[in-house]
Amino acid sequence: MSAILALDQGTTGSTALVIGADGRVMSRAYREFTQHFPAPGMVEHDAEEIWQVTLQTAREAVGQAGVDPIAIGITNQRETVVAWDRSSGAPLHHALVWQDRRTAARCRTLRAELGDEWVAQRTGLVWDPYFSATKIEWLLGQVPELRSRAAAGDAVFGTVDAWLVFRLTGGRAFVTDHTNASRTLLYNVARRDWDDELLELFGVPRASLPDIERSSGIVGTAQAEHLGIEIPIAGIAGDQQAALFGQGCWDAGQAKCTYGTGAFLLMSVGAELPGARAGSGVLTTLSCDAEGGPSYALEGSIFIAGAAVQWLRDGLRLIDRAAETEAMAQEVPDTGGVSFVPAFVGLGAPYWEAEARGTIVGLTRGTSRAHLVRAALEAMAYSTRDVVESMAAASGVALAEVKADGGAAANDWLMQFQADVLGVRVARPDVVETTALGAAGLAGLATGVWSSAAAFLEGRRYHWFDPGREPAGGYPAWRRAVSAALHWARDASPDEIGG
Repeated sequence: MSAILALDQGTTGSTALVIGADGRVMSRAYREFTQHFPAPGMVEHDAEEIWQVTLQTAREAVGQAGVDPIAIGITNQRETVVAWDRSSGAPLHHALVWQDRRTAARCRTLRAELGDEWVAQRTGLVWDPYFSATKIEWLLGQVPELRSRAAAGDAVFGTVDAWLVFRLTGGRAFVTDHTNASRTLLYNVARRDWDDELLELFGVPRASLPDIERSSGIVGTAQAEHLGIEIPIAGIAGDQQAALFGQGCWDAGQAKCTYGTGAFLLMSVGAELPGARAGSGVLTTLSCDAEGGPSYALEGSIFIAGAAVQWLRDGLRLIDRAAETEAMAQEVPDTGGVSFVPAFVGLGAPYWEAEARGTIVGLTRGTSRAHLVRAALEAMAYSTRDVVESMAAASGVALAEVKADGGAAANDWLMQFQADVLGVRVARPDVVETTALGAAGLAGLATGVWSSAAAFLEGRRYHWFDPGREPAGGYPAWRRAVSAALHWARDASPDEIGG
């Protein structure tokens, strides 16, 4: 059977799946890698470790499947920036992760000087350290000789997809795709190319950035030394756009929500660029049409979702495994008045407050770990409602249903609670790893494994969660808690918030 190797390089680990032409997951391998926190608000990865872990999982998955994949599809954590030597491929600094907030002060300055409308018109984004450009600017200013090396063409920058393609091809391909490029704050969403004004603003030489290709199409060949045979790399997409494609959301109005480290709601809007929506809290981003070409979507980005459960496990040690949370949430009828805003790295859509931090309110002597666990799960659902309401207001389109995926989507209690809170049906596919499936689909379309996007979706099955009665009082309490987190951030001095 023809098969695709899908590499899903995430924020906390790398997953490799071999997916057959029938859509079946033939094998899976996963490994976590180290998270580096050099100071509050700073998050880094070792790009060399990411490469080694990704390669290890790829070898494990191919070995388990017992087949030679005919193509590779890559999907990746977005906005995270790697700087490396063009000749040797050696990283020149730890990768700055999308969660990193060290450039928050720079973003405040840019917002004051240029305004929200200026950046929204060009990029569809907002001034926030979430995106790549201020990270690259920081590296250029802090890493010795990096600015001169980038100007000379000896040092380059890329998101993680470009980094993996470069290493897989032995440096022969230096490319990214439109979905990843659109998350850098250096990409013009109307022209679908790097923007000269933005490159000048941040001091980034055009030659230090990768070429931009379609998401579906052969961009290079993985060398035989890595996986035993040469394999074409035929699909690239940022993780959220890959999930949108994997869920079959190509037509305007179709939406999905991925519950991973963060939660990300994307709604396809078609081939025409939507009008700038500065101030709505909703982003315009590039996605994929049914052929894997560039299209547009609206997006709401929630920075912390499943990572809150990870914190309960690793930071507070309230649970041993994330899977325990489903049963624990049902041990109590509600949160006992507790609201949890997990703004560990600031608040994303629709608030975009980089200085917000995690907030738990409503604690009493009767608060138990079950209450805290339930509050963490409810936070995912309420954050998603915030984004859905902002997206509907910005687009004029009311969602009829949401397709859910990602690790937390396996939690039946959370999916039912999400349907209740949104008041619409939530659909969960039989395979929740639609991010990897999307990358495989893009690669398979380019290499003839699937004749069309419709053929790629054949056999997909969904479990439906129909909305019931919305829990009383929960959402208003959540909004009060968010207001408290925002008030805490905005009333603090720059010294107090590390700005």
